[in-house]
Amino acid sequence: MNRGVALLILLVCAMLEAGGDALARKGMHAASQNARLGFYAMAALVLFAYGWLVNRPPWSFGTLLGIYVVFFFVVAQTVSWIFFNERPTPGVWIGGALVVSGGLVMSIWR
Repeated sequence: MNRGVALLILLVCAMLEAGGDALARKGMHAASQNARLGFYAMAALVLFAYGWLVNRPPWSFGTLLGIYVVFFFVVAQTVSWIFFNERPTPGVWIGGALVVSGGLVMSIWR
């Protein structure tokens, strides 16, 4: 599998995981039992899709998981900002810069 495809898969996985978590959170705060169950069912499907996809390719899971953390961090912060109106604090921006820097080191180190 080439590097571009692997990175695309990791990005999709991060979107699925953050999206599934957001759906579960929406379910926890839903006004009705039916809405709650609907959000939980969608979250279960999305999180299953994440788990299936992230484990499907035959890659070195430990190495790529480090790079995946970068994608997950960026996607999770974006979802938090857009869907929950939670803007990142200065500490999150600084910590995020460290996460992204670590991902860059892992991805270019030979």
